[in-house]
Amino acid sequence: MIAAVIIACEIGFWVFVLAGLFCRYILQYRKLGTALLYCTPLVDLVLLIATVIHLKNGATADIMHGVAAIYIGVSVAYGHRMITWADQRFAHRFVGGPPPVKPPKHGKEHASHARSSWYRHLAAWTIGSALLLLMIWFVGDAERTEALGVTSQRWAFILAIDFFISFSYTLFPRKEKKQAVS
Repeated sequence: MIAAVIIACEIGFWVFVLAGLFCRYILQYRKLGTALLYCTPLVDLVLLIATVIHLKNGATADIMHGVAAIYIGVSVAYGHRMITWADQRFAHRFVGGPPPVKPPKHGKEHASHARSSWYRHLAAWTIGSALLLLMIWFVGDAERTEALGVTSQRWAFILAIDFFISFSYTLFPRKEKKQAVS
């Protein structure tokens, strides 16, 4: 059940984004477009409520309950960036806006971008792990919520790997590839 809710929420997120951008740029209803974009957090609220109700009604937590918390953490930490990404591409494609900004590929700028992305990942992990802990506390049955603690630990391991990769560019920045001379 939770897997279906996660999929529905992901679809709902992008429906709100695309509807907001369509209203903003194609229909020229900027206020309605903005309102639809501001509705994207409602999707997270629906997922959180569905997950907590499912657990409170006796379900044993599994990986999908953990994925729900990950989804919410990522959505909160990266949501604005994802909407900005879509906004730039939509404006460029449909109303002749400037081309989307591409992230730097080498040098100090790339290293700074990688660190910034890791900090955003840390924020997502913090939010998601806090939600996992709240769900564990709310259900109040350590045996039924064991998978939630494991999810946070595994995500922390992934976060640590991301840290080493992201911060390695500070010590060993990517160099620009030299053009072959013909």
